[in-house]
Amino acid sequence: MSAETVARLKSGLDAPICLTWELTYACNLQCVHCLSSSGMRDDRELSTAEAKRVLDELREMKVFYINIGGGEPMVRRDFFELIEYAVTPTKSANGIGVKFSTNGTFIDAGNARRLAAMEYLDLQISLDGVDAATNDAVRGRGSHAFARRAMDHLATAGFGPFKISVVVTRHNVAQLDQLKALADSYGAQLRVTRLRPSGRGVDAWDDLHPTQAQQREIYGWLLAHGEEVLTGDSFFHLNALGDPLAGLNMCGAGRVVCLIDPIGDVYACPFVIHDEFRAGNLRAAGGFRRIWQRSDLFTSLREPQSAGACASCGAFDSCQGGCMAAKFFTGLPLDGPDPECVVGNGEMALAAQATLPSPVAVGVKPRPTMDHSR
Repeated sequence: MSAETVARLKSGLDAPICLTWELTYACNLQCVHCLSSSGMRDDRELSTAEAKRVLDELREMKVFYINIGGGEPMVRRDFFELIEYAVTPTKSANGIGVKFSTNGTFIDAGNARRLAAMEYLDLQISLDGVDAATNDAVRGRGSHAFARRAMDHLATAGFGPFKISVVVTRHNVAQLDQLKALADSYGAQLRVTRLRPSGRGVDAWDDLHPTQAQQREIYGWLLAHGEEVLTGDSFFHLNALGDPLAGLNMCGAGRVVCLIDPIGDVYACPFVIHDEFRAGNLRAAGGFRRIWQRSDLFTSLREPQSAGACASCGAFDSCQGGCMAAKFFTGLPLDGPDPECVVGNGEMALAAQATLPSPVAVGVKPRPTMDHSR
């Protein structure tokens, strides 16, 4: 990506290239790293009619595609109604492409056929280990079997190249080759994402995030497989190690991406569900368009950012200072180093934080604003 393109994206676009929309906080699983702390439905959830109005607005703004998630989006009784409404073209506009993430529990043979018959639909099954022991330790007992059964149904229904989405942890780094082989066996594509200390992940991060040695292992693996594996903007902090990885090598929060949560709150990105990064609620006057184009938060994120503590590091232009959410939920300043900085600055910053007097240290690490865990 050229410097000119990066500069243009950092200044924000008239509409997001894509956005994530968590349709519900309800979920049948309790993944320990769930970024939205999902479990129970929120009774303020957008209604079917409200959700369709949002889709109309996104269509008018020419949003390219939306990532549907949760919770488990298929829990909603109107799931298929909303997906079909999104992807169906109108007389005046094209359908909105939909990518949705699911744990696979509700993909039986019938639902797999229904999904396979839809156009402009992409689907990814969440799986965090090639075997049940690794996966279920994070996602819950039986979740590996649910996911594999869903993959079998999709393959039988002729869905096409669905995706297998893996959150990379210190317990599955060694399985990346096997996970790619599993995806290949289904004619699917592997998507790997970075673990963030968001939602319930705040408490699981210390145990799950890859070690420094594993960070280098991930970097080497992605260099070897980058053209075949999707990453989004997950691993741009690793660019400090050398050649840039494929993907969006910058933080897109509030610039090219954002999050709509189940009750209509709009956040800068899916990994910062916290009041400090809440830009507004789309039930208010002006809806989503006003929030995206005029909110104080998004305006500030699009302004030139200081390199802060990273200004003297020769790798800043490569890693851009890393992930905003990872810094925020580990208690590091937003202009400080990424907690997983491969140069080692993050470890030093975290170690310095640990020496603060306990009353101060307790207030340093923010907690997620909401918790819908069961």
